[in-house]
Amino acid sequence: MVVKKIKEGFAKVFSRVKEPVEDYIEIDLGAATQRKAKILIRPFILKVFEDINPILNAIREGYTIAVIDVKYLKSKDIVELKRAIAKLKKTCDALEGGIAGFGENIIIAAPSFAEIYRGEKIEKIKDVKQY
Repeated sequence: MVVKKIKEGFAKVFSRVKEPVEDYIEIDLGAATQRKAKILIRPFILKVFEDINPILNAIREGYTIAVIDVKYLKSKDIVELKRAIAKLKKTCDALEGGIAGFGENIIIAAPSFAEIYRGEKIEKIKDVKQY
């Protein structure tokens, strides 16, 4: 609808037939503001393997950084935890995102717009001489 109004406005300005041209064109900004533009950092608790599906769906949307607590599943079934992490890693790799562990019980999964700090850059900073 907005594009149609803009086309009509330009058609009136650039047409060979001289028609009265309106001084302005109304643009509906309501449609443009409906887009989801904020980043959501969302906590999850992984109690069973099936709990991985809502996490994967949130990451696939592209606006969610998932903070996942795996303490319960880790104490219950380590094989299921490894399956869940492998599935999470495959999804993050497919979306060109990242996954990293923080401590023993927390995993961060992020889409491609976010980079997870892994501590590698600290060594480079230490090598710089201070003046």
